[in-house]
Amino acid sequence: MRHESTSARGNNFAVTLQNAQGGNMATLRITIATVLLALSLGCGSSYSPSTPSPTPAPAPTPAPTPAPTPSPTPAPTVGVAASIVSGARNLTTTAYAPNPIAVAVGGTVTWMNNDTTTHTSTGDGGTWDSGNVAPGATFSRTFSSAGSFRYHCTLHPGMIGTVNVQ
Repeated sequence: MRHESTSARGNNFAVTLQNAQGGNMATLRITIATVLLALSLGCGSSYSPSTPSPTPAPAPTPAPTPAPTPSPTPAPTVGVAASIVSGARNLTTTAYAPNPIAVAVGGTVTWMNNDTTTHTSTGDGGTWDSGNVAPGATFSRTFSSAGSFRYHCTLHPGMIGTVNVQ
């Protein structure tokens, strides 16, 4: 085996290994080792995974939800028509329409019996009493003070309503 180094100034360095049976094989091994060493030095010591880990997507910012618009309270009126609806004796809070009724102080509510049987409009505590209102007939009452007044039918006590006077 023979080893030669030729460089007077150190600029050229050649290594030749010769072997009677495998000189080319030794040169190939040294070339591969040199290439691997150069690659590992070129990469440095930083680690880079072969498959990049996914970056989590930022959570979406929810759109602001507008505040719900409240249903407007009906403005009180001076004269209000109310109905005793068909089939009212079998109903409760829907026997009178509208329910509740909004009326201004000094306003008048007129109930019309649109049912096939007699009913009443009677204020709870006896504030007012329509007496019997026959089918197709009406009863009116003027409200002179503000407040909330509950009423019912004396013949069918499940029928209830409210008059709000403002």
